[in-house]
Amino acid sequence: MKGKRKNKNKSQITVLYADENGEIFDAPGLAAMGRQGEENIPLQKEDLIPLPEGADLMFLPERQPLGLAATGEIMPVSGQAVAAILPMGYTRTRLPAYAKEETAKPLPLFGYTAVALYQDELYAAALSTDANTKWNPLHYNTHELKRLIRRTQKDIPHNPIVEQLAKCSLEWHCLTAENLFYRRWEAGLPTSPQCNAKCFGCISRQESECCPSPQNRITFRPTAEEIAAVGIYHLKTAPEGIISFGQGCEGEPALAADNVAPAIKLMREATTKGQINMNSNAGYTEGIKKIVDAGLDSLRVSIISANEENYQAYYRANYTLADVKSSIDYALKNKVRVSLNLLYLPGFNDREEELMAWEAFLQETPIEMIQMRNLNVDPDEFLSIMPKAKGKIWGTRVFIERLKQKFPRLTIGSFSHYYGRRDFNA
Repeated sequence: MKGKRKNKNKSQITVLYADENGEIFDAPGLAAMGRQGEENIPLQKEDLIPLPEGADLMFLPERQPLGLAATGEIMPVSGQAVAAILPMGYTRTRLPAYAKEETAKPLPLFGYTAVALYQDELYAAALSTDANTKWNPLHYNTHELKRLIRRTQKDIPHNPIVEQLAKCSLEWHCLTAENLFYRRWEAGLPTSPQCNAKCFGCISRQESECCPSPQNRITFRPTAEEIAAVGIYHLKTAPEGIISFGQGCEGEPALAADNVAPAIKLMREATTKGQINMNSNAGYTEGIKKIVDAGLDSLRVSIISANEENYQAYYRANYTLADVKSSIDYALKNKVRVSLNLLYLPGFNDREEELMAWEAFLQETPIEMIQMRNLNVDPDEFLSIMPKAKGKIWGTRVFIERLKQKFPRLTIGSFSHYYGRRDFNA
């Protein structure tokens, strides 16, 4: 989004707004505000970093930005609120602050971040949590992608997974889908049309019109042979190759364990190269056990809370948090590397009761890594279904620092790390 700016006060963190044409302006004299849960607070210098390369700006329809006047009065600005959408590797510290019209429609599923003008430049309320050049957008959507897709379709003909990943690459620009065709790094391998949860922020299927899904879930059930053909192809050809079950275009892969487990065995009969990973909610422990026993190398567990009430409010699952812990325990006992994919929203995960629950969870469950993920959801819609905060909100930086101090073994980042095949003899 191209923008214009008016008279700038470089020393002030100034509120931004967009006009009806989508052009961005600042509002001199009004200090920018950010949101932490349901509370709007002035943005401070320590909240901000220069807008990262690869970030996008979006305006928020039917929502007026809020600014703080010199008198201390919070004032709406005539125009549309503006938010940043961060690239991977950055975790937001504040949400955009705005006044919403009564008839406003829910926002699409993106991770909205407060943004402001400071020292003549755009700044975002965020912090860097990881650096990994593999996920730089410059590596993706290149002019040769269509040719590489045709090459793979020729190499693995009539395979529904390859056709699905071609669609994911060209229509939804999924990076893990594209990696299959580029023959590198982590490649998605969708297997399951079913799920055992009804996540409020699911990007492939929504039960209501609250927040339309940006992509479609697979409708087919690939066989073990079809799964293995794609996995073998990628593991044999890709440097630091990872194949990952549990992508955005599918449900829960553990529910397809009867096909996934034999597929893993076929892969490992064909090659010892690379790493076999699964992204999972880990709620179906019997399926997790079958897949772990077949030779899974790493498990990345999607999770939003270590508190059962809050967990269920989001996942609306037919399993419990205790089932998730059982799955993680089994994986750890069998030498699988386990990380958590923490769905993060400022003002929720950093609540006092959430932090206490996480400290207890991590004490009982010695995982190696937490990967921070900005939760892609309308903040108002999300908070409307979640229990209210019971204690203090600490803030993102304190949340991360507390976990680092209490659990020095724990890596907090944003990306999967390449480990290769798990050591069965360790």
